[in-house]
Amino acid sequence: MKPNYDHPLRPQYHFTPEANWLNDPNGMVYYEGEYHLFYQHHPESTVWGPMHWGHAVSKDLVNWEHLPIALYPDHNGTIFSGSAVVDWEDTSGFFDGKSGLVAIYTQTETIPDSQLSKQRQSIAYSKDNGRTWTAYAGNPVLTDERFVDFRDPKVFWHADTERWIMVLAAGDRLCLYYSTNLKEWTFASEFGAKEGSHDGVWECPDLFQLPVEGQEGKEKWVLIVSIGDNEKLPEGSRTQYFIGDFDGITFTNDDEPESVLWMDHGRDNYAGVTWSDVQSGDRLLIGWMNNWKYANIIPAGEWRGAMTLPRRLSLRQQEEGVRLIQEVPEALMEMRADRYEWRDEQISPGSNLLQGLKGELFEIAAEFETDSAVEFGFKLRMGNENETIVGYDTAAGQLFIDRTRSGLLDFHPQFGCRHGAPLHAGNGRVKLQIWVDRSSIELFANDGEAALTDLIFPLTGSDGIELYAKGGNVWLRSLQLFPLKSVYAASVSEAVNQ
Repeated sequence: MKPNYDHPLRPQYHFTPEANWLNDPNGMVYYEGEYHLFYQHHPESTVWGPMHWGHAVSKDLVNWEHLPIALYPDHNGTIFSGSAVVDWEDTSGFFDGKSGLVAIYTQTETIPDSQLSKQRQSIAYSKDNGRTWTAYAGNPVLTDERFVDFRDPKVFWHADTERWIMVLAAGDRLCLYYSTNLKEWTFASEFGAKEGSHDGVWECPDLFQLPVEGQEGKEKWVLIVSIGDNEKLPEGSRTQYFIGDFDGITFTNDDEPESVLWMDHGRDNYAGVTWSDVQSGDRLLIGWMNNWKYANIIPAGEWRGAMTLPRRLSLRQQEEGVRLIQEVPEALMEMRADRYEWRDEQISPGSNLLQGLKGELFEIAAEFETDSAVEFGFKLRMGNENETIVGYDTAAGQLFIDRTRSGLLDFHPQFGCRHGAPLHAGNGRVKLQIWVDRSSIELFANDGEAALTDLIFPLTGSDGIELYAKGGNVWLRSLQLFPLKSVYAASVSEAVNQ
């Protein structure tokens, strides 16, 4: 049966499976002109179950071609998260001296007569650009009976030491290993047992190097770690990162052990990892746009789960230290269908510069200059009974999303909420970029300094847009609103109508 891509809550420009369950992105690698996106997939249900690797490819990060399932459970267990690399020099011996793709992933099975699982690392290889895969006969390639949680290997080539590095989540810490052939792994070090947030189990690590903007010759290493849901805390699953140095053996954190840096201050960006071998040199990340607190019960149709937009990562020196910056790649701007533009408008309470505009799929780029308003921003996906607010609280210096009236809420008591991130209005200016889809909002502020990602489930017909000010005036210095095209079909309803 052909998937229904025009379901009222189906994302129109975010990646979703054709049908059934999706969670963590896996095995992201660029090879022979294609971005590969594998993902945790249960092909028989719209809730989590025995995991496979689903698979899709894209040439532009916008349009995706669904391919057959890449990895199936076998005698070593089901297929949890992991990574993929291009073995350019055939260090593995799988490719007869040529290059090919190697996937490194966790396999898990239940220990007989118990509720415990056994997690080990396995590999598979592909000689045909990822279309078919062969599991290595010597699997598993890495085990450690000390850890119940021992998963999500991210592997990369470390040029300085000329060997492969694996960073692996092990409960409340990360373990690092090295190898010359992807088959035999040697323990190198541990990181994190007493650093960062431990609100939940550590998962889905990534480790990579980036230059610092405007500081020639200065590079730092970024270590990303997702943490699972803690039922005692409202945030649920989320992702932290560390800035530091890596010498091929040990990662050293630049910040104090107790400091916590959040990648995204929204509720729905988890398990994000980056593509390897991107020829442009960009470091591109994508995350699972969901939260383990309610992932299995969110409103959906024949599919459940979506990915965030891809994000280009960079580093910027801030007052408090080097920090991660997230921006949407230029390639995604091709989805723009039209443009509405305003400049130098004073926004007062009770007025709506955007009166008459309606939309489900659009991008907003706005710059404000603070004045007397205590709060300002946008009300999006508005209807008679619902709206989602993207705003800035001038007194608190806080950027926020308020989804307490965003539409369908009753599937989980903690879904309807307001949450935010500190944001300094440098020179009294606040810049916002907002991407709106049928069931999500992604918010970036001050050229990527802050990010908030949220699912929303608006009621049918909720397509109003309002620009508002509260308690005083604010200057709108510039605003561009771009209707966006659905990636599925030109026949999908217009994004913004006037």
